[in-house]
Amino acid sequence: MNRAALTAKFKNHRLFVGERANDAPIALTHRRIFILPSSRGLGFGVLVILLLLIAFVYGNNLVYLLAFLLAGVLLVTILHSFMSLSGLVLQQGQSKPVFAGDAAGFAIHISNPSKNERQGLEIGFAGISEFNLAPLSKTTLTLYSPTSKRGWHEPGKVTIASSFPLGLFRAWSPIRFDLKVLVYPKPAAQLSPFPENSAGAGAAANAGLKGSDEFYGVREYQAGDAIKHIHWKAFAKGQGVLSKQYGGENASEIWLDYGQTHGYDKEEKLSELCRWVITAEQMGIRYGFCLSGLKLPPSNGFQHYQQCLEALALF
Repeated sequence: MNRAALTAKFKNHRLFVGERANDAPIALTHRRIFILPSSRGLGFGVLVILLLLIAFVYGNNLVYLLAFLLAGVLLVTILHSFMSLSGLVLQQGQSKPVFAGDAAGFAIHISNPSKNERQGLEIGFAGISEFNLAPLSKTTLTLYSPTSKRGWHEPGKVTIASSFPLGLFRAWSPIRFDLKVLVYPKPAAQLSPFPENSAGAGAAANAGLKGSDEFYGVREYQAGDAIKHIHWKAFAKGQGVLSKQYGGENASEIWLDYGQTHGYDKEEKLSELCRWVITAEQMGIRYGFCLSGLKLPPSNGFQHYQQCLEALALF
């Protein structure tokens, strides 16, 4: 086996990457926990060796006693460092989609089934979050991982560690869950006018974007109308469910088409289309969606909004 193969095999050892990824709760046992001395621990070990040499050279029993006492502390610390992690149970939680450039949050549930308090715990991907865990308790921590591009984002392994009690040893466990989150395209910073389509609907919607918010009447509520536009006073008087209508909203439907974006490349076009989807949803406009063979009929609401953004992320 050549050097490159040995290096790759070493880097992929479970010491660094952990066990195989899965969704089930993971209990930390002796197989998953690793311990190495810290720089402080190495210095402490060197001190013990120097004391033994001094005691040997000068035949000093008191120095022998001190050296053996410190060596005992060193050995007992290994056990306490291991026990600070042993028995903890970790399980992945849910994560929500984000836009490119935002930090994705991943919930991790941690439980301590023992009667011992766990102190000085650390957990994270690259950054570290510190916490303590009371006996027979559970906690949920949200770990953040930066995103830079759309699509599926996988943060990698989760590392939980502890240097309790004296910082002489660091015990850690690399854990791999099936963690991933969908990242939407980053919305364009500037909102360009909606496409001029659907029998002037785009022009009317663009008029609404320019600040035309004059109230001009009400109509019966239709599925997809913005909740904030419901005429609650009329509903309280028993007049039925009505929606307030404002200037620029007479365009009840528009079509948002990838082919009508103005960006210079694919990512700019997707960012512009993403901004259109967000703005149309915020305005309560029913919008259709066209993207490379995918055509969604005009609608609005969370489900339609999410379906459009997912299509943009995976395009």
